[in-house]
Amino acid sequence: MSERPAVIHDAADRLHYAWRILAVGTLVVFGALGLARFGYTLLLPPMQASLGLDNTEAGALATANLAGYLAMTVIGGALASHLGPRLVIAAGLAVAALGMLLTGLAGDFGATLLWRALTGVGSGASNVPAMALLAAWFAQRRRGLAAGIGVTGSSLALIVLGALVPGLLSDFGDDAWRLCWLGFAGATFALAILALVVLRNRPADLGLRPLGASAAEPPDPGAATAGLQWRSVYRAGVIWHLGLVYVAFGFSYIIYMTFFSKYLIAEAHYTQAEAGRLFMAMGWASLLCGVLWGWLSDFDHIGRKGALVMVYLLQALAFGLFALWPEPAGLTLSALLFGITAWSIPAIVAAMCGDLLGARLAPAGLGFVTLFFGIGQAIAPSAAGALADAAGSLAPAMLLAAGVALLGALGAALLGRPPAAT
Repeated sequence: MSERPAVIHDAADRLHYAWRILAVGTLVVFGALGLARFGYTLLLPPMQASLGLDNTEAGALATANLAGYLAMTVIGGALASHLGPRLVIAAGLAVAALGMLLTGLAGDFGATLLWRALTGVGSGASNVPAMALLAAWFAQRRRGLAAGIGVTGSSLALIVLGALVPGLLSDFGDDAWRLCWLGFAGATFALAILALVVLRNRPADLGLRPLGASAAEPPDPGAATAGLQWRSVYRAGVIWHLGLVYVAFGFSYIIYMTFFSKYLIAEAHYTQAEAGRLFMAMGWASLLCGVLWGWLSDFDHIGRKGALVMVYLLQALAFGLFALWPEPAGLTLSALLFGITAWSIPAIVAAMCGDLLGARLAPAGLGFVTLFFGIGQAIAPSAAGALADAAGSLAPAMLLAAGVALLGALGAALLGRPPAAT
């Protein structure tokens, strides 16, 4: 751990280092979630054909990835609080890159299952601390906006993947999906090196206050004592409630994202290129979703709670439309509605953890509530795949996602109000 400088500089002295933290944090999300998780959405149809998978097995691969993510959420968040996020994030990205490399080389279902789980371990170890790191670098009144920008890494990935992957699949034949995984692995390893070089654990390490903090505030509030107060994370009723609300997002959105391309191709009769274009359009629509909803959640008259309720209701509508209106207009409207809300719930939850627990314990808190989120994610793809195989259609699985999102809205409405931004 580096020694803290004696002089604390004013954040306005120069372009605040927090912006570099935010830029690299966004790229961490791009690799840890955008490539490692959402790349599977577009690669699923050729992987199913190449490996001879049914929908249940396809869902199991997604579940394995998400189970690996789940396994690292609490551990990764706690390690980041204890050791500092920088090393944990870089190591996590390197592990995710290795998992994607081995996925591209796998020859059967069992091997692919193992390597998708390893990819999830790396994703959990890097994404959760990266989002929580923003709580240390941005004052509370800017925390929602910062988290909203950070989650746009997933949006950038949807745009890039939607533009590039269909062409690669068309040009390189049956093994193109393998080449894609190898490319994703190389890009993610490069991001691991970038994170190690640029990220810093706390503003005080560079003689700075969090961006937006007033001169009267201490430079690193709670640094001396927060590491000892683990009960404030694991015994707080509002943290458990927030975790239960977060389950609904994990369960519902991953069904939609996992089977998005498969549903369009198998049931709406889209071509791979057409599915890729709608995937990319969803990415463009989602580009500012975290910024918008994170910023709105910073306002007292809406707050984190009100923003969560609105987002869950819009996502329930999006999932329902996908199942009930399988025409181009309905599918496009569904994709756009999901896009404008897509990553806003993780942004709001990350900001709430910072509000409730402070910067030092925010990684542990976010890791803890992400455990609940991960449980929802891990269960949903296999359940949805089995439901689709039993029903002969993915539409019931999309309706299941819509119903769970409605439960999320109800749970969010019952949340206690976190402290107002200052």
